Amino acid sequence: MASLNVSSVLVVLFLTCWAVMATKGNDQIIKENNCESKMGLPCVLEAFTSIFNTGSISNKCCGELVVLGKVCHSALVRRTLENPLFKDLNPATIIAKSIQTWNNCLALIDSPSPST
Repeated sequence: MASLNVSSVLVVLFLTCWAVMATKGNDQIIKENNCESKMGLPCVLEAFTSIFNTGSISNKCCGELVVLGKVCHSALVRRTLENPLFKDLNPATIIAKSIQTWNNCLALIDSPSPST
């Protein structure tokens, strides 16, 4: 009986630790990669609007987004979705818009510029 209680405590402890790690994951990624200082505020607002609302992102801000990197981009979007202010948004829709914005910017930056 004592081993059952110890096992139960260990399982609960493991699940609790896993849940804490999962919620801290995005913050840790953002901190370790210095994500919050890689884009200027105007471009952050453009990217945010294009993903969480309706709007477009300029070529300049696409360049900043690509320099930010996919790891930072994804972590910042996921962390924003964890904010209670955005609880009414559909995460699948936001993630799809995030991926679409990333892919559009990547294609724009990777494509050769037209000759003048």
